[in-house]
Amino acid sequence: MKRLLMVGVVLGALLPTAAFAHGRGVVFVGPAFASYGFYGPYGPYPYGPYAVAPNAGEIKLDTKVKDADVYVNGSYAGTIRQLKTMMMRPGSYDIGIRAPGRTPFDEQVFVVAGKTLDLHPELQVQAPSAPAVP
Repeated sequence: MKRLLMVGVVLGALLPTAAFAHGRGVVFVGPAFASYGFYGPYGPYPYGPYAVAPNAGEIKLDTKVKDADVYVNGSYAGTIRQLKTMMMRPGSYDIGIRAPGRTPFDEQVFVVAGKTLDLHPELQVQAPSAPAVP
Protein backbone atom coordinates (compact mmCIF):
# COMPACT_ATOMS: atom_id res chain seq x y z
CA MET A 1 0.00 0.00 0.00
CA LYS A 2 2.88 2.37 0.83
CA ARG A 3 4.53 1.60 -2.49
CA LEU A 4 1.33 2.38 -4.41
CA LEU A 5 0.98 5.67 -2.55
CA MET A 6 4.60 6.57 -3.27
CA VAL A 7 4.20 5.80 -6.99
CA GLY A 8 1.08 8.00 -7.09
CA VAL A 9 2.91 10.90 -5.43
CA VAL A 10 5.87 10.63 -7.81
CA LEU A 11 3.64 10.47 -10.90
CA GLY A 12 1.61 13.40 -9.61
CA ALA A 13 4.78 15.42 -9.16
CA LEU A 14 6.03 14.57 -12.66
CA LEU A 15 2.75 15.35 -14.41
CA PRO A 16 3.27 19.14 -14.59
CA THR A 17 6.80 18.71 -15.96
CA ALA A 18 5.55 16.39 -18.71
CA ALA A 19 2.94 18.97 -19.72
CA PHE A 20 5.54 21.75 -19.86
CA ALA A 21 7.69 19.56 -22.10
CA HIS A 22 4.86 19.55 -24.65
CA GLY A 23 4.63 23.32 -24.57
CA ARG A 24 1.33 23.52 -22.65
CA GLY A 25 0.95 25.29 -19.34
CA VAL A 26 -0.61 23.47 -16.42
CA VAL A 27 -2.06 24.98 -13.30
CA PHE A 28 -2.11 22.68 -10.30
CA VAL A 29 -4.39 23.65 -7.44
CA GLY A 30 -4.07 21.57 -4.33
CA PRO A 31 -5.56 21.69 -0.88
CA ALA A 32 -4.40 24.24 1.65
CA PHE A 33 -1.95 22.92 4.22
CA ALA A 34 -1.23 24.85 7.38
CA SER A 35 -0.99 24.33 11.11
CA TYR A 36 -4.71 23.53 11.20
CA GLY A 37 -4.25 20.51 8.91
CA PHE A 38 -5.85 19.55 5.62
CA TYR A 39 -9.33 20.85 6.34
CA GLY A 40 -8.45 24.41 7.13
CA PRO A 41 -10.23 26.84 9.43
CA TYR A 42 -13.53 26.41 7.59
CA GLY A 43 -14.00 22.69 8.10
CA PRO A 44 -13.79 20.44 5.03
CA TYR A 45 -13.60 23.49 2.72
CA PRO A 46 -9.88 24.33 2.52
CA TYR A 47 -10.33 27.42 0.30
CA GLY A 48 -12.79 29.35 2.44
CA PRO A 49 -16.49 29.46 3.18
CA TYR A 50 -18.87 29.08 0.27
CA ALA A 51 -22.38 30.43 -0.02
CA VAL A 52 -24.79 29.14 -2.62
CA ALA A 53 -27.04 31.77 -4.18
CA PRO A 54 -29.77 30.68 -6.57
CA ASN A 55 -29.69 32.31 -9.99
CA ALA A 56 -33.12 31.18 -11.13
CA GLY A 57 -36.71 31.50 -10.03
CA GLU A 58 -39.50 28.97 -10.23
CA ILE A 59 -43.02 29.06 -11.66
CA LYS A 60 -45.50 26.38 -10.55
CA LEU A 61 -48.63 25.80 -12.59
CA ASP A 62 -51.65 24.39 -10.74
CA THR A 63 -54.79 23.60 -12.73
CA LYS A 64 -57.01 20.59 -13.33
CA VAL A 65 -56.69 20.84 -17.14
CA LYS A 66 -53.45 18.91 -17.63
CA ASP A 67 -53.55 18.85 -21.45
CA ALA A 68 -53.59 22.65 -21.81
CA ASP A 69 -50.79 24.18 -23.89
CA VAL A 70 -48.35 26.56 -22.20
CA TYR A 71 -46.79 29.49 -24.09
CA VAL A 72 -43.89 31.58 -22.77
CA ASN A 73 -43.41 34.92 -24.53
CA GLY A 74 -45.58 33.66 -27.39
CA SER A 75 -43.57 30.48 -27.99
CA TYR A 76 -44.92 27.00 -27.29
CA ALA A 77 -43.27 25.48 -24.20
CA GLY A 78 -45.27 22.26 -23.67
CA THR A 79 -48.32 21.05 -21.80
CA ILE A 80 -49.12 21.60 -18.16
CA ARG A 81 -48.56 17.89 -17.54
CA GLN A 82 -44.95 18.30 -18.77
CA LEU A 83 -44.34 21.69 -17.14
CA LYS A 84 -45.68 21.41 -13.61
CA THR A 85 -42.67 23.43 -12.48
CA MET A 86 -40.52 25.68 -14.66
CA MET A 87 -37.11 27.01 -13.60
CA MET A 88 -36.53 30.36 -15.30
CA ARG A 89 -33.99 33.15 -15.21
CA PRO A 90 -35.03 36.32 -13.42
CA GLY A 91 -37.01 38.69 -15.59
CA SER A 92 -40.41 39.47 -17.07
CA TYR A 93 -42.35 36.82 -19.00
CA ASP A 94 -45.73 36.58 -20.72
CA ILE A 95 -47.36 33.29 -19.74
CA GLY A 96 -50.25 32.05 -21.85
CA ILE A 97 -52.28 28.87 -21.35
CA ARG A 98 -54.68 27.58 -24.01
CA ALA A 99 -57.06 24.62 -24.05
CA PRO A 100 -59.73 23.88 -26.66
CA GLY A 101 -63.21 24.94 -25.52
CA ARG A 102 -61.91 26.86 -22.49
CA THR A 103 -61.19 30.50 -21.75
CA PRO A 104 -57.56 31.45 -22.39
CA PHE A 105 -55.26 32.52 -19.55
CA ASP A 106 -52.76 35.33 -20.16
CA GLU A 107 -50.62 36.93 -17.49
CA GLN A 108 -47.38 38.88 -17.37
CA VAL A 109 -45.20 37.66 -14.50
CA PHE A 110 -41.86 38.72 -13.06
CA VAL A 111 -39.55 35.92 -11.95
CA VAL A 112 -37.25 36.64 -8.99
CA ALA A 113 -34.17 34.52 -8.27
CA GLY A 114 -34.70 32.09 -5.42
CA LYS A 115 -38.49 32.66 -5.26
CA THR A 116 -41.43 30.50 -6.33
CA LEU A 117 -44.44 31.98 -8.12
CA ASP A 118 -47.64 29.88 -7.96
CA LEU A 119 -50.08 30.35 -10.84
CA HIS A 120 -53.62 28.98 -10.57
CA PRO A 121 -55.19 29.53 -14.00
CA GLU A 122 -58.97 29.11 -14.03
CA LEU A 123 -59.68 27.67 -17.45
CA GLN A 124 -63.47 27.93 -17.45
CA VAL A 125 -65.49 26.00 -20.03
CA GLN A 126 -66.75 28.38 -22.71
CA ALA A 127 -70.42 28.24 -23.65
CA PRO A 128 -70.84 27.15 -27.26
CA SER A 129 -71.57 30.08 -29.46
CA ALA A 130 -74.83 30.15 -31.38
CA PRO A 131 -74.46 29.55 -35.10
CA ALA A 132 -74.88 32.65 -37.21
CA VAL A 133 -78.21 32.81 -39.03
CA PRO A 134 -77.99 34.36 -42.51
